[in-house]
Amino acid sequence: MSGLLRFLLPLRCLGCGAHVADPSDGGSPPALCLDCRLRLRLPPAPRCPRCDLPRGTGRDRPVRCGRCDEWPEALERAVAGAALEPPADALVQALKYGGWRLAADVMARRMAPRLAAPGVPRPAVLVPVPTTARRRRRRGYNQARILADALARILDLEVVEALVRNPASSSQVALPADQRRANVSEAFEPGPEAHRIGAPFHTILVDDVLTTGATAVSATEVLSRLGARRVTAAAFARALPRPVGSSS
Repeated sequence: MSGLLRFLLPLRCLGCGAHVADPSDGGSPPALCLDCRLRLRLPPAPRCPRCDLPRGTGRDRPVRCGRCDEWPEALERAVAGAALEPPADALVQALKYGGWRLAADVMARRMAPRLAAPGVPRPAVLVPVPTTARRRRRRGYNQARILADALARILDLEVVEALVRNPASSSQVALPADQRRANVSEAFEPGPEAHRIGAPFHTILVDDVLTTGATAVSATEVLSRLGARRVTAAAFARALPRPVGSSS
């Protein structure tokens, strides 16, 4: 990072705003301070072994939650690198809306251990969840592609643009859980590299946040038609269940 850019963009943690050390090797400053990196945590155990949803059962061993029983067979499981809570939520916001592409490096490093062997069979390819062309023009990039590129460097895998987003699809952000599946039921279509998807490859579907799994289900349905037989949905952050009695 140039000296002028460092002056214009002070070295502050995206999580708490504290100053972070200027790297001595001339590289990019860390997106999070050490304290905030230590605050990142996996979704609390025990978790559903298929969709990674925290169960809150108090049992030592993971138990299927039942919510993912209707997922397509090809969508074998979902994994997340962190719970969607501070400071993970700040990283998601910074990458998705703030233009902070460097946040993807921290996010990918949290995801990679959950995708390393023996977690995901090889050969495998990374497929970013696409955004609409309009949102991509507004942001200048697709945050899932930036995240997939960072993962590719760590895991030595290829990124395949196998999907495109239907221009008519709308955002999931403000929708309640019971409307998300219907909203993305026809959100995806084969992309420019759809021909590279096939049975020999384990397909890793990359996104920034996993909430209900509706996006992963819809994307998997298209990937299955392209020949994918085994799909893992990999997200940086897993939304946590709302406490019983919560009205928000």
